[in-house]
Amino acid sequence: MAVALTLSNHVSLADWEIEISAIRAQGAGGQNVNKVSSAVHLRFDIKRSTLPAFYKERLLALSDQRITKEGVIIIKAQQFRTQEQNREDALERLKELILSAIVQHKSRRATKPTYGSKQRRMDKKSQRGKTKALRGRVDH
Repeated sequence: MAVALTLSNHVSLADWEIEISAIRAQGAGGQNVNKVSSAVHLRFDIKRSTLPAFYKERLLALSDQRITKEGVIIIKAQQFRTQEQNREDALERLKELILSAIVQHKSRRATKPTYGSKQRRMDKKSQRGKTKALRGRVDH
C-alpha cells in the first residue's frame, strides 16, 4: 500500500513510515458496523521517521493525547462509512497535527499602561467613591 503524505515542498513522509490498519468501528450502526472493518488505526513513529530534527523536537514537545510517551502518534478515524474515507481522514488529521506543531507563535511582550490611562482610571475611581458617599444618611 503506497501511502505518501506531502507536508510541504521539501518535507514528505514515505509509505513505510505510516502504518494503517483496519479495525471495527465502535458505537451504534446496526448490523453493518459489527461485520465490516471500516474504521482505521493510523500509527506514526516520530523517532523512526525521516522528518527533519526540528519537526521531531516540536512534535515530541507537544502535549497532545494522541502522542504516546514512546513518541508514537496514534489516530483513530471512524467518522465515515467507508474505509477509504476514514483512511483519508486519518492522513489529513496527521498532516494537520504535524503542521500545527511547527507553527511558531509570536512571543508576548509585556506592556505598561500609559500615564493618561492611569489618570482616567483614578478619576473614575474617585468619581465612583463620591457617588457612593452621597448615598449615605443625610444629617439636617
